[in-house]
Amino acid sequence: MEGTLRRSLLAAVYVLLLIPIDGMAQQRPVAAPDSSESRIALVIGNANYKDAPLANPVNDARAVAKALNESGFQVKVLTNLTQAQMRRAIREYGDELHARQGVGLFYFAGHGVQISNRNFLIPVGADIQREYEVEDQAVDAGSVLAMMETAKARVNIVILDACRNNPFMRNFRSAINGLAPMQAPAGTLVAFSTAPGQTAIDGTGQYGLYTEQLLENLAVPGLKIEDVFKNVRVSVQRASSGRQVPWENTSLTGDFYFRVKVT
Repeated sequence: MEGTLRRSLLAAVYVLLLIPIDGMAQQRPVAAPDSSESRIALVIGNANYKDAPLANPVNDARAVAKALNESGFQVKVLTNLTQAQMRRAIREYGDELHARQGVGLFYFAGHGVQISNRNFLIPVGADIQREYEVEDQAVDAGSVLAMMETAKARVNIVILDACRNNPFMRNFRSAINGLAPMQAPAGTLVAFSTAPGQTAIDGTGQYGLYTEQLLENLAVPGLKIEDVFKNVRVSVQRASSGRQVPWENTSLTGDFYFRVKVT
């Protein structure tokens, strides 16, 4: 009888040890990224536009920088840059990426426009009165892709939360909202906060709608990069009642995880 009671008590203790306590668990620790592969990111948030200021890009950029840093990226975050400052930052980032290769990520939040199927990121302080002035006063997003392709990193990621309303539309003869599709060079993923030719919601809270959902998914361990952006698309589409549908163009040839699980 005593032996039976002892076995029963041991079995009960074993069962209790398997039960998670108040949600403490089932959460495996996040593994550090492979230290042999560098991860570097340039994050820019422009908000202080003279004619069409935005509420969220600075908050968005700082929060994304923090999330990337927690995922093993060495991050340079800059806000409210002029054209000269943007070009200098992109050039210096390209030099560092070329030297270290590994994984490169570029994130921009702010105004962007498309002209003749080319996308331009708008700096703070730009004085654009006519359509033909965009090329001279903005930064061609295609040059960012060209820089990253030249650097020959294993994985290149470009995230453009720059599909707000065109602030210069009244002065443009070919007024088109949103951004144009961009071809992703081999090993690259280009993510847009909404579909080509559509506009994104800047948001009324601390972050823009797209970046808010991106932050949530960057924190989830074990998601392939494609699943991160698929989850973002589903969440944004649901939250906007279908008015905003994020979009990606990818030519990745291998797997990439922002965070991986310890097995």
